[in-house]
Parts: sequence; structure tokens; C-alpha cells
Amino acid sequence: MLGSIIQETVGTLLFFVLFFGIGFILNMLIKTTWMPTWLYVFIVIPLAVWYFWDSTIHVGENLTRFAVIGMFPILAGIGGALTSGWAIRALRRGGYKMF
Repeated sequence: MLGSIIQETVGTLLFFVLFFGIGFILNMLIKTTWMPTWLYVFIVIPLAVWYFWDSTIHVGENLTRFAVIGMFPILAGIGGALTSGWAIRALRRGGYKMF
């Protein structure tokens, strides 16, 4: 039990850092502030649901699995993508032309 809690915590932190970094780099290269957030919502979340979906069990059981285990990393990923957008916006308002 303790091992799974530690894995969930580390995975959640990794998702936040990963999507913050990816979002920050995409914002620097493409110069769109909120595109990484939209990409996460429309591409990453459906791919994760499709990958972990078990067609041998009922829909309710699948959703319960996602609600119990998968919600923290998903929320951390969207939080990282949003935070990267806010960081880029703050840097642009601060006068940094590179961002």
C-alpha cells in the first residue's frame, strides 16, 4: 500500500514537471500561450483513456478505475500545462521578447 502511494506521488510530480517543460518549450518555439493546454486536453487525455480502457469490463468499472488511480496524474499534467502558459505570459508581460 505504501509503495503504491509513493509511486502515485512521484508519478504526479513527474507529470506536472513533464508537461510544464513541454508546454514551456512549445510556447517558446511556436509563440502560442495556451496551445499546450489545448493539446493536452484534446490529445493526451483521450489517448490515455484509450490506452488504459479495458473492453472486457463495464464502462462504470473503467470510470471508477480512472477516478481512483488516474485522476491525480491527469490533473497534475493539466496543471503543468496551465502553469507553463501562465509563466510564458508573465515573462512576455515582463518585457522578455524571447518568450
